Amino acid sequence: MSVEATTRAGRNRSNWVWTRRLPIKWAMAALLVAAISMLTSPAFAAILIKIDKPTQTMTVSVDGETRYRWPVSTGASGYATPTGNYAAFRMEKMHYSDEWDGAGMPHSIFFTKRGHAIHGSNHPGMGTPRSHGCVRLSLKNAETLYTLVESHGMGGTKVVVAGSDPAGNWAASSAPPAIRTQAQGAPIGAAEARQRTGPFRGLFRRRR
Repeated sequence: MSVEATTRAGRNRSNWVWTRRLPIKWAMAALLVAAISMLTSPAFAAILIKIDKPTQTMTVSVDGETRYRWPVSTGASGYATPTGNYAAFRMEKMHYSDEWDGAGMPHSIFFTKRGHAIHGSNHPGMGTPRSHGCVRLSLKNAETLYTLVESHGMGGTKVVVAGSDPAGNWAASSAPPAIRTQAQGAPIGAAEARQRTGPFRGLFRRRR
């Protein structure tokens, strides 16, 4: 075989190897583009909900940009909202607390397995620690937050509760009117008595 033929054969082999590798490179490039697109799309936006107990405020950020700052009401004396870093894991447009006589908790976003949630409330005392452990927002702000988390995806939503409780002795404000109550004067059974023990013990019981 002449030198020219050998060179031509080598060039053809190189071209064949290159063409075989091209589809792999294209596939890898396409996967990379898809991954970047998914991470930067609104559905994967990172939502940070930070509750500052000393100032009784909530700051909501999306991808590092502050969107909202609202007054809240965290746990009263004896019902402290636990500090820590959490992930939102459950949402209910309307939750009824079995623990607190069927009290309504609109636009609930749960962040602890014990039952602590961010939810709407019409209780007085917003901006002071008056809850039974949850994080209360005004009804309008709770709806706004719920819609935001729902649209961007709960998977990327982090909840941070920071700081100490404000000084003083704060009493929990009374629950909203019960949605589900026993008939007036009816005896309370053992199951009902047990579920009212502890601030969140009966929260995840099946609704009747």
